[in-house]
Amino acid sequence: MLVIVLENAPPRLRGRMAVWLLEVRAGVYVGNYSRRVRDHIWDHVEQGIEDGNAVMVWRSKAEAGFEFKTLGTNRRMPVDFDGVQLVSFMPEADNNAL
Repeated sequence: MLVIVLENAPPRLRGRMAVWLLEVRAGVYVGNYSRRVRDHIWDHVEQGIEDGNAVMVWRSKAEAGFEFKTLGTNRRMPVDFDGVQLVSFMPEADNNAL
């Protein structure tokens, strides 16, 4: 199982993802591909994301049963904790600070 979520992605990238994956919600794509095809799809995401952000999740034999990678700026950032991938939340930017 492969899941890719795109936020603020250009329409041409969203269209490209719809060629390989089923868009079950706006910006949420699912499919079932080999590692080679998954890497090929992620290459397209990297080339086309521009100012947006993305996360890709796939089933694996890791402790959690899945792995993921991210691209672009987002408050949720992956961190490795003794070989286990976790998500750290960055604090919101304080626009009212002087």
